[in-house]
Parts: sequence; structure tokens; C-alpha cells
Amino acid sequence: MNTTTILLLLVSILIAAGVSFYHYFYKVKSKSKVNLFLAFLRFFSVFGLLLLLINPVISRKTIETIKTPLPIVIDNSSSIKDLKADKSALEVFEQLKNNAALADKFDLQSYQFDADFLPSDTINFKGKQTSIDVVAKNLKNIYKNQHFPTVLISDGNQTSGEDYVFGFNPDNKVYPLVVGDTTTYFDLKVAQLNVNKYAFHKNKFPVEVFLNYSGKKSINASFKITQGNTVLNEQTLAFSPTKKSATINVLLPADRVGLQILKASITSKESEKNTYNNVKNFAVEVIDQKTEVALVSSFPHPDLGAIKRSIESNAQRKVTILKPNEIKSLSDYNILILYQPNGTFKSIFDQNENAKINTWIITGNDTDFNFLNQNQKTFAFKMTGQKEDYLASFDSQFNLFALDNIGFEQFPPIENSFGAITSSGNVNTLLTSTIRNIATNQPLLSFSENRGIRSAFLFGENIWKWRAESYVNNKSFTDFDIFLDKTIQYLASNNARKSLVVNHERFYNSGEGIEITAQYFNKNYELDEKARLTISATNSKTKQVKNYDLLRATNSFQANLDGLSAGNYSFMVKELNSNSSYSSSFEVLDFDIEKQFVNPDWNKLNQLATQTHGKAFLPNQVDTLVKELLADDSYKAIQKTTIKKSPLIDWIWLLVLISLSLATEWFVRKYNGLL
Repeated sequence: MNTTTILLLLVSILIAAGVSFYHYFYKVKSKSKVNLFLAFLRFFSVFGLLLLLINPVISRKTIETIKTPLPIVIDNSSSIKDLKADKSALEVFEQLKNNAALADKFDLQSYQFDADFLPSDTINFKGKQTSIDVVAKNLKNIYKNQHFPTVLISDGNQTSGEDYVFGFNPDNKVYPLVVGDTTTYFDLKVAQLNVNKYAFHKNKFPVEVFLNYSGKKSINASFKITQGNTVLNEQTLAFSPTKKSATINVLLPADRVGLQILKASITSKESEKNTYNNVKNFAVEVIDQKTEVALVSSFPHPDLGAIKRSIESNAQRKVTILKPNEIKSLSDYNILILYQPNGTFKSIFDQNENAKINTWIITGNDTDFNFLNQNQKTFAFKMTGQKEDYLASFDSQFNLFALDNIGFEQFPPIENSFGAITSSGNVNTLLTSTIRNIATNQPLLSFSENRGIRSAFLFGENIWKWRAESYVNNKSFTDFDIFLDKTIQYLASNNARKSLVVNHERFYNSGEGIEITAQYFNKNYELDEKARLTISATNSKTKQVKNYDLLRATNSFQANLDGLSAGNYSFMVKELNSNSSYSSSFEVLDFDIEKQFVNPDWNKLNQLATQTHGKAFLPNQVDTLVKELLADDSYKAIQKTTIKKSPLIDWIWLLVLISLSLATEWFVRKYNGLL
């Protein structure tokens, strides 16, 4: 409050006192207690009004002490219990969380993790996956731009996610507290097995197996791949303290159609502490057909390679890149992709009049649109010679097949000639185009069906940039490849549309998410958002039945059947309003990735500590860890002073009190006959 304001307040007091004195004491014969009370009320009212006119600013100072956060994160996966470290992990967690000295210096916050990162509400060591990488990502988001240490109580055995060593901020120290027996035991392990989900009948499919050995002496081990009682491959391998791993590559015959369950195992004459990790079950679905795709272009373009790689990410597809004059017979192919057609494609369009093969037409800057107007009737083109960049906009009402928005709006623009594109038939549009954020109301990717013949149209070149951008955003081509695979799947089928469409895998690994999606269409083939879908899964051996509701998601309904034990399951999805149903089966393979470990990964956690300038500890070194945290002067509490300034006119209660004072004065004067 400055000097001027103080002087004005003093003047206000004098004025209020003078007005009060003049009204109730100047030339007044009787000076009763009523006069004193009325004089006080008049003084308060006048002074309050003058205060509001002066409107002084009142400052309030508050001091807040902000401590450095100390997240204490415990591994809640089942591998902790399998290593018999659950009790010691919980003990050190409680010991750190309830340490008074740490609480005095740090803001202690406790979390747990398995596949997800959560507050430490219920720690039961039943997590089916371990992702230490998710800890790093969540801590970065929660404590942005803060300098803090982390205590990580874990065995270090990660089963999903990216390499966690380089996931943590190197400027924030991590103190791993390694639980589990670090003694080296003799152990043979099927560390990893790579195999395609699908194989083709009467072909051979590759299997790649990585084997690990832990021990101090040289041994011979027997590796087998079996199917039931049949041995498909058997090898003898030698391991030693200097040769601790082996890679096996074999080709197995796909002799029978259908789901084939196989087992890879490694054994020796030595006894082992953990034999569960000696075996890994896997499955391959053998199919007797393959979708042949002809990708036809009269000139080279980066799009061709991107489309081929994306489509062939599904082993059921094979793409052949051809020039228009290289196609001898369309009957060799199930789908035609015509890239920027021009006059050289005339023979292909003529042959397809009789072959009636489903076609995907992709246009661009080198497309002959007059030729297209003459040889197809789905779209009419009025194009100029000017090039234009088109951005994509996803239509959430698209219902030909279930597809999530994979970030189409953020993809780079694709190029096409500028002009008007109008449809002349029944067309379903997945993507519309925008030019510099202005909607054109014109299609970018559309699908049509006419007399059982299906077609797709993409109006723009450089789709290879979409695949590259998808990889940059997700560190994987998977989302884009699924999008393209569903486009090909639509073209590969001429089946009439069904009211209930269900998508599922033929097999799942135990502990993985089991997700089944479904779509229900009404009589107009519109997605019915009011559908009531349920699923019942029955274990073929125990006959135990589990029922689930399918919940509404984007363009589909979903059910997660997590927690099913290994075995064969038959299931039925039913729409309750119409009684439409779909029945099929799947198998859950007996494989618990959390049981694959014999020891904690001390080396990995120690590497994490070194990377972040921290230090790794064992459970019996908790006191040393606490002392190190308390002695670190880089973590100091910060006093934050907050000064809040508020003008007096904002204080509404002063106006209320002035009103009450004036009203009281009037009633007292009226009562005493002074008015």
C-alpha cells in the first residue's frame, strides 16, 4: 500500500468522523447511548463508501514449500512371485514409502506397473506382462521439466515394450532395487521363436528359434520341434561358458490344412531350477489359397514398392508388379491394382469386361482422365492440367468394414490433378479431400460395388509418404499395413454382405490380450449403434462357459476375453434384438512369458543406473539407498512465495455490511422518533 493510499485513508477517517460528529453531537442537547450507536453506524457507512471510492489494493503473501518428488515404483508382474521375491519386494516398498526421513525431504509418491503404469492401490504380483518402458514414459509425462530421482523395485525382466535403459531421462537418477536371487543357476531356455501366422498348403514355412544357456560347464542339449507325437526336427547342440546362445533356422512342411499346433523344446541330462522355459508352443494356420494381386503401372514410382511391401505384410497376399503389356491372362490374378491408367491400359480394361476382376484404380499427375471417363462409369472426371496437394479427412460414418482412424488428417498431402470428381453410382467414401484445410466435399478414397463387382479408387499419388509418416509416428508400419490389408480384403471377397461380421484370430498366446470385434448392420447396411451384442466362450475340455458383452467402439463393438486359461474354445456372438449369430473357435496356447526367467536381470538394471548416474541396490541395502538419497544435495525443497493482490471493491461483503449499517441506522432513528 503506497503513501498516497494511506493519506487518503486517513482523510477518509477524518471525513467519516466529522460527518458522524456533525449529525449526532454538534449542537445536540442530549448525548445518549443511542446517539453513540448511531454515530458509529454513520461513521462506518461513510468510511466504507469512501473506502470503495479509494479502492485500495490488498496484498496477501503465502509461502509454500515444494519438495522434490520421489516416485517409488514397484514391479507388479507375476515374475516377481515366480522368483520368490514377492515378500522382499513388498517389504522394501513399504519400508521406503513409510520412511520419515525421506518423507521430510521428498514428496513420496508410489506407483506400480506390469503392462500398465498405475497408482499402487493393490499390489498382488499377478501382472501378465512387464513393461518397464511404460514407467519411463509415464514419469516423463507426470513430472515434466522437473529434476527428481526414481526408486525402481523390479527384477528387470521386461517382456514387452521398447528397451527401457535408454527410455528414462538421463538427467534424472534412477536407483534400481533389484529383487530376486542373483545366483547363477544352470538353465536352458527357448528365448524367442519367430514364425509366420500363416503358411500355404504343400509349401514349407520357416521357423527361427533363439536358444540361451546359463551355466558354468560345457554340456550337450537336444532340441526338438514336435507336433503331437511326431518329431519334425531334432538337433544336438553344444553349449559352454563361452558359447551361451544358438540360433536354429528350419523349414517345416505344411502338409495339412487348418490350425497346426507345434512345440519347440530343449532338454539335457542336467537338472534345472526352471523347466517351464524349456518349451514354447506355437501355431501356424495352413491355408490352401493365396490372393494374387497384379500391380500394373506403365512407369516406375515409389508408390509401387510401398504398396507391394504393405500388402505382402500379410502372408496370404502376393503382389506382382507388371507393365500393361506384360499381362497375358487376367485369370492368373484375383485383384487388379491399376496405377495411373492411360491409353496403354486399354487391353486390360477390355479383358476385364469378361473377367470381372475386382479393381483398385489409383490416379495421379500422369493419369489420362479422358481415358478413364471412357473405360469406367463409377466416376466422371473434369480435370485441369494443374497439380494440387490434397489432405485426407476421415469419414467416421464409413461402414463397409471396420477401420480406425490411423491419423489420416496428419498424413502428408498426396498429389492429383485439380478438378471436379463426381460419382454416378452407389459409392462409399472412406476419405474425403481438403485443400489447405478447406473441405472440397470430393472423395479421396472410395469404394463401390456394381452387380457383384467391387472397385476402389484412390485419387492421388505419393501414398508411400503415408506409410513413412505412419512409421515415424508409431515406430511401426503396422497401422498403415492393416489399413491397406482391409482394402485388399474388401476387394478379395465377392460375398454378399452379412448383417453380423466378426473378426478374430485363430489362436492367441496365454497372457496376451484376446480381443474380438464385431459389426452389426441393419437392413440398409448401416452400422447399427443400438445393437446389443454378447459373446459366450466355452472351453472344449472343461465345458466352462464365460459370457461377455461387446462394448461400443469406433465403427465396431469389442470384447476383451483376457484371463482365459490355455485350451480350445468355441464361441458364439449373438445380437439380442434380431437373434443374428456367428459361431467359430480359437485356441489359447499354453505360454506364460513371465515364467521364463530364473534370475533377475542385474546387468540390465545396473546399466540403467549407470546411464542415469544412479546406482543399483539389493534389498539388504535399503538403508544405504536411503542414506544416499538423503545425502544428495541436488534435491532441495524450494520455497515458493505467492503474493495475491486483490482490490477492495472485489470484496462484496463490505458492500453488504455498508447496506446493513445504513438500514440499521434508519430503523433505530425511526424507532426513536428521530426522523
